[in-house]
Amino acid sequence: QVQLVESGGGLVQPGGSLRLSCAASGFSLQFYAIGWFRQGPGKEREAVLCVDASGKYYYYKDSAKGRFTVSRDHAKNTVNLQMNSLKPEDTGVYSCAADLLKLPCGADSNDYRGQGTQVTVSS
Repeated sequence: QVQLVESGGGLVQPGGSLRLSCAASGFSLQFYAIGWFRQGPGKEREAVLCVDASGKYYYYKDSAKGRFTVSRDHAKNTVNLQMNSLKPEDTGVYSCAADLLKLPCGADSNDYRGQGTQVTVSS
């Protein structure tokens, strides 16, 4: 089955860290541009950051700069989102998206989208 599946979400206190993973099955993520998105409570889905296939960041939400980073694990066919110094406003459902011939951020649709994983930042 061709799909993206996120994992690693949970409840964390402000100032804490989480590492989300986006795992692909049925295709190789290393050739795809990747986007991480967030949908907060009562809010629309928004881009958090996006990288091209080489790992270059081409979109970075201001609030994520200095705190969130992306890494790829080709052996596991995953892309990870390391989130540090988490704040309550980071709460939401985080999902990943992958595109082969375009950039995920700003696109109306994506080649693949995951269902998301819940991140809750609260004391």
